[in-house]
Amino acid sequence: MFHQITVAFMLLIVRALAHDSPGGQVVLTSDETTTQESTLHVVQEELKEAEIIPTVIDDFLPKFILNVEWSSSNYASLGNLLKVKRLQSEPRITLREASDSSASLCASNMTYIVTMTDPDAPSRDNPKWSEMCHFIVTGLTLSSTSEEASSKVHFTDLQAIIPYKPPGPPPKTGKHRYVLLAFAPANGTTDPLHVSKPEDRQHWGTGKEGHGVRDWAKANGLKPVAANFFYAKNKKQ
Repeated sequence: MFHQITVAFMLLIVRALAHDSPGGQVVLTSDETTTQESTLHVVQEELKEAEIIPTVIDDFLPKFILNVEWSSSNYASLGNLLKVKRLQSEPRITLREASDSSASLCASNMTYIVTMTDPDAPSRDNPKWSEMCHFIVTGLTLSSTSEEASSKVHFTDLQAIIPYKPPGPPPKTGKHRYVLLAFAPANGTTDPLHVSKPEDRQHWGTGKEGHGVRDWAKANGLKPVAANFFYAKNKKQ
């Protein structure tokens, strides 16, 4: 019970900070009052609040922090609203350790996969095209906090399984959730990953409404280890 209260309290603090920060962004990096473990619980709770858990992915506690940015002022931050015109280029990605609990997945030569999916295509009220696959890249490795500033990886340094497709919500479809997930091999292998390429972006090639990254990850023996998300909408609402 005490642990649940502590996590809830930290979540309130982070949300309060978000309201005071530009664009209502939730800051993922820890400070003196926020432990690394509670930061990971905040990510999990925000995923549940946005109904990404369980709509897009099964419930899980992240092991790492996933940072995805298009510029110093445009980055995914647990549900912030970004302008579509500022998301046209490929983002830079950083995956970094957040707690000692992830030690079993921290092999220096392990590589990770990052995906982006839209479960609200063409709209959240009518998700008949969901999920829509926006990218799959592999070859990402962990970065320590001290190296983070110089280790942000651009897409051109990664292997694209599905090339980057910028967010493009149709007019009058409201805000779309764009969900970013990092995956590790469930069996802990450090061998190079050879994953399947979805036959189509729509439904991730499953042909079934509401199906997507979860199906693909399970079929390829992957488990989620980090997550982030943002919202985007068409200017014509």
